[in-house]
Amino acid sequence: MNRRTREYLKGRFGDYYRSASVSPPPEANEREWGHIPFTAGDGTTMVRHQSLLDIGEVSEFLARETPRHAYFSAARYDEPANKRMNEKGWRSADLVFDLDADHLPGVDPEETSYGEMLAACKEELLALLAILEDDFGFADADMQVVFSGGRGYHVHVRDESVAELDSTARREVVDYVRAVDLNYDGLIEKRPNERGTTLQKQLRREGGWGRRVHEELVAYAERLRAMDESDALAELQELDGVGEKTARTIYGVLERNPEGVKSGNVELGPGASTLVRAIAERVTAEQTAPIDEPVTTDLRRLIRLPGSIHGGSGLLVCPLDREAIDDFDPLTDAVPGRFRGRDILVDVHDPGPVDVGDDRDKVPEGIVSVPEYVGVFLMARGRAEKARE
Repeated sequence: MNRRTREYLKGRFGDYYRSASVSPPPEANEREWGHIPFTAGDGTTMVRHQSLLDIGEVSEFLARETPRHAYFSAARYDEPANKRMNEKGWRSADLVFDLDADHLPGVDPEETSYGEMLAACKEELLALLAILEDDFGFADADMQVVFSGGRGYHVHVRDESVAELDSTARREVVDYVRAVDLNYDGLIEKRPNERGTTLQKQLRREGGWGRRVHEELVAYAERLRAMDESDALAELQELDGVGEKTARTIYGVLERNPEGVKSGNVELGPGASTLVRAIAERVTAEQTAPIDEPVTTDLRRLIRLPGSIHGGSGLLVCPLDREAIDDFDPLTDAVPGRFRGRDILVDVHDPGPVDVGDDRDKVPEGIVSVPEYVGVFLMARGRAEKARE
């Protein structure tokens, strides 16, 4: 990034901050604050170990310093400005989850567009929220969902029950969300049968992964019974460990005893245990969320400030209401209004598609006129420099 580009972006970021109202997080005075300024050269300099006493009112600080990136700590401290981490006096921390679009399983950043990656990331976000709401019981009021402005989404959980968890306990939360080393046998318990005469193995249906597996098992069995037998047998053989003979056995069991399926009975007959295990593997593969473990387990993590601009994209770090997530398009809705309404000249050295804004066309190499938000995006991502007007 050359001097002209750097000064242009800093100036326009400042214009945004002078017109915006950025809300600080709860207990802002107990948190450490950090930022990365617009500095010359390719390197970055993190300025951290600051408190509100150092930076002042947040909106005024942003307008004055116009940082390239702005952060606050997930943790709350006695002395947030102390430069020695072990002397800050850690009190508690938000439980933070991070989803990065270019780290998703099955997504190749070289083959997938920025927009496609973010769309896939939103699906993973919805899976994560389902786990946090249904399995952990966190209320919407205790969670803040944020588009990071770059590669994905953050979820801040501010429920008192998890605020003082240590790193080990947070790793257990991560393992649950990602179904790491999920104990298949732990999904099953012994219960009296309907007559109360004997104990039988049944899926745990009250909550957690047992409930999820049971719901999918019931839905799967209903789909099979609605198919022709040949189609149902072919469907069964797509499951791991299920061949033609086992498929026929399972199909017969599902046809004869639909009530047993609904009760979660794992002892329906030959092949039932194989079916349940295969369904469990499918459910955990489809419904886990590929969160970034170090972010959740780090008790002193700095996280992007909602309402600030991401210096690597020129997009807003957007807080999102739960009901707004489905319709949210980060490549349109996170474009600062301040950057709309006029065209600028940029010198493009990395031509190609631009996945941002309303008109997502390719830009050619050389000096071109583009909407300002497109130019800011290209410059922030290192694909163009500011040209003389």
